[in-house]
Amino acid sequence: MGRTVTTYLIDGDPKGPQYVFISNKICQMFIIPRLNLAILNERKDLHTPAFYILLGEDDSTKPKAYIGETENFKDRVKDHDNKKSFWQKALVFVSKDAAMTKADVQYLEYCAITEAKKANTFVLNENRQMPKIPNLPEYQKDSMNEFFEDIKFLVSFIGCNIFDIIEPGDHHLFYTKGRGCDAVGFYDSVGFTLLKGSIIAGGNTDSFAWAEKRNKLMYEYTRMIDDRYVLEFDKTFSSPSTAADFCIGRPCNGWITWKDKTGQTLDAVYRKPLED
Repeated sequence: MGRTVTTYLIDGDPKGPQYVFISNKICQMFIIPRLNLAILNERKDLHTPAFYILLGEDDSTKPKAYIGETENFKDRVKDHDNKKSFWQKALVFVSKDAAMTKADVQYLEYCAITEAKKANTFVLNENRQMPKIPNLPEYQKDSMNEFFEDIKFLVSFIGCNIFDIIEPGDHHLFYTKGRGCDAVGFYDSVGFTLLKGSIIAGGNTDSFAWAEKRNKLMYEYTRMIDDRYVLEFDKTFSSPSTAADFCIGRPCNGWITWKDKTGQTLDAVYRKPLED
């Protein structure tokens, strides 16, 4: 069943502040670039209890996030602006009817940190402690669980995978071997995802162009087991070729390097049918 999602550019700038919501839902997501925090002075709807995510980068190869809750985002973000240097934009979630309480947003924070740690797609090193689950009435937990599902939908809608937990059984799997690697993954609209447990080749060939970044990825995503580098976490790459390059440690054409269990290449499965 289809959904209608509305995006409103608050100042008309596609890179500026905006809000997004699903029709007939009370969950509203504000996207606020750090450069545009002054807009909070005008938005009374952000002076209420809110759940939020700060998004940015650090020196690692993963993106970084901080997950939090507050009774007033305008006041809370002042502290983050002074003390947290990594973030570039905030996703702020409020209820259109302004009916959420402090306990409600604490519950959302608990759900979000739990889910984000399972997904393990972002560095969450500034969320040092796991919050305790607040004591909500059963009916309110149901409401907040539904609200959190809408949060996950909206976050995914803007291309952020902080809550994406991969279920390999739902995908057409492809495999590759070479230089000691034995890897498996799948291709979808996001890119090519290598699955946890894949064996990655050690070292790089002389012709490999991004050896330094690959070495950082190896350090962060693999561990040595029986003298083999084993992928500890699922990792999504922007293209099949980049994924194959990482696995084998040399330049590859991922469209022919990846093959399914019947021997069909990724190219034969996904691109050749379009030429018929």
